Amino acid sequence: MNTKVGSVRNTWSGALIAIALLFSACTNSTESEETSLLLGSEENYVVEVLAKDLHDASTSTIKGQAETEETVLIDAENWIAITANFEEAGRYQVQVVAKNAAESSSLVWLEDYYDNPDDRNYDVTGKISFSNRDAFEVSGVDGSPFNKGKHNMKLHVSEGAVHIEKVIFTLMMPHSASEKILEQATSGETWTLVWSDEFDGDTIDESKWTYDFGDWGWGNNELQYYTASRSENARIEDGHLIIEARKDDFDKAWTSARLTTRGKVAFLYGKIEFKAKVPSLKGNWAAGWTLGNTYVDEKDWPYCGEIDILESVGYEVDNETGDGIAHATVHTPAYYFKINNQISSQKAIPNMASEFHTYAVEWTPTEIKMLVNDEVYYTYDKNANEKEWPFHIPQNIILNLAIGGGWGGSQGLDPEMTSQEFILDYVRVYEKR
Repeated sequence: MNTKVGSVRNTWSGALIAIALLFSACTNSTESEETSLLLGSEENYVVEVLAKDLHDASTSTIKGQAETEETVLIDAENWIAITANFEEAGRYQVQVVAKNAAESSSLVWLEDYYDNPDDRNYDVTGKISFSNRDAFEVSGVDGSPFNKGKHNMKLHVSEGAVHIEKVIFTLMMPHSASEKILEQATSGETWTLVWSDEFDGDTIDESKWTYDFGDWGWGNNELQYYTASRSENARIEDGHLIIEARKDDFDKAWTSARLTTRGKVAFLYGKIEFKAKVPSLKGNWAAGWTLGNTYVDEKDWPYCGEIDILESVGYEVDNETGDGIAHATVHTPAYYFKINNQISSQKAIPNMASEFHTYAVEWTPTEIKMLVNDEVYYTYDKNANEKEWPFHIPQNIILNLAIGGGWGGSQGLDPEMTSQEFILDYVRVYEKR
């Protein structure tokens, strides 16, 4: 059962998002304080789901509590199933109202679409911690993506035990796909520039880029909070885009930035190229990639397609020489990393962290090639059906620097690391004429 608290139908500006992110940094406050900080003078679309309105649970004891109690006690490895109905697609703050019932802190996480036909596990919050044994507290994450409609979810307890009262979903930014689509010709003779950002101005061009924001783990248990319109994490300096990850910053363990063309322009075919210098310390995960314009929430991936033009993880970079390894991959419904059959290639790059190199994809209606410094080192040409080839879907460009996560953090973090920079000289899109 949903309780709808309010609604807003406007598209938020970057400034309002930044304010919302600042307010939501005040975590573990009482419910009334947290809600007043987030709402301010705006009326936001909010959905509340009470724990007692569960439609299933891992044990009959938990089900029995829901019939007679206002809260539900769940211990480790157990869960309740709830349903949320969203009238608006977008990025949401997810807050759980609960009281710790264990000697040490307890951890919960939210699984979306648990009844999906692919038997996938969609973790849309990462671990949410509760420590207060004396009173209910509000704890949660920002930026979780949810499509419009019905979502069957499971709230899991992974450590400890908690009394759960409810889950609150507050819309932070409505979803906006790219309406402008640039389709590039690929049958000509010469690559000709059709779109670019040379990063020559004083500020990031928000007519070209949208900020993704939040700390919901991004499907990979990443550690950073992506901020919006915050120069400490994303800025233009000396003709370069600097994406900086910072430790113990903005009341978060890590902050960083993720820029995307989603909501501005998406691209179909052609050559996408960027010139970049990657960071070097263990624990970072830098990427320049694309994601299909049909992505709204996690259920859409990998059906929307993904092209990883460059991925670099810090533990593969030599701190003295700057030598590293470039990784290229595509993800499709037939081949993707969560079923461990992704099709990838890698290439050793001298001075990868100390010098700029060019990374590119050449994408036609039947083939994808990846290049480093104009040298092809990856080809994907499986196009027998839509599961192998979703790349008729326009793609949005994404540039980001993550910390930790399933790959970037698989060998831990350098204990001396306090900041890392992913530096880009340009992003360019070409067609053949």
